[in-house]
Amino acid sequence: MWSSARSEASLEASFPVPIEVRVIRNARRLRLRFDESAGALKLTCPPRTSRRKALAWALDQREWIDAQIARAEAPMPFEPGALIPVEGVETRLIWSDRLGRMPLLAAGELRCGGPLSGYARRIETFLKRHALDVMSREAAEYAAKAGLTVRSVSVGDAASRWGSCSSPGRLRLSWRLILAPPDVRRYVVAHEVAHLRHLNHGAEFKALEASLFGPGVAAAKSELRRLGPRLRRIGRRA
Repeated sequence: MWSSARSEASLEASFPVPIEVRVIRNARRLRLRFDESAGALKLTCPPRTSRRKALAWALDQREWIDAQIARAEAPMPFEPGALIPVEGVETRLIWSDRLGRMPLLAAGELRCGGPLSGYARRIETFLKRHALDVMSREAAEYAAKAGLTVRSVSVGDAASRWGSCSSPGRLRLSWRLILAPPDVRRYVVAHEVAHLRHLNHGAEFKALEASLFGPGVAAAKSELRRLGPRLRRIGRRA
């Protein structure tokens, strides 16, 4: 294996946890796994593989990596008193039997009453609806700018993807993006709208993505990678 030491160091520094690269004589392809007990990634490579290219390939699996780390770390359930981000703003979850069942977001608090047994479900339902409302508007805005049509927007909770699109014009986005700062969320929406025209990550796709989102694509992408593990843990139970 060969590479530039400087480029390797830069790539390795981009991973959220240590990564161990091993050459296996009978390996036929690159393989990546997360060793939960060691808190490290294990990258297996065939002989004569460029270490730099192997690390770059592993870095492209960042969404999968974040999902594995999130599963391994302590969950952050929706409980009264918990602090969660909503559109990037740290927000306190409040419960009182004097409040109504419908969650209300205001002044750094997400307040909700009703039976305590259904509190977490009501909070999650509120966040999903808020995510769908906000991202539907943003998708329509970007689509109009690109001269495209979005037929539908839905929200889900995929383990390793923040968004996806289908050629008929349907977008599916993670509801957890409503927890992220607006620029991070809008980057993903712009990314998926750009995919409605280019189902690849080539030069034309990148140019359209940049024209829709504007300056700061790299910064938003980097911030999503940094925040991803925490966002995936929020609302989960042990």
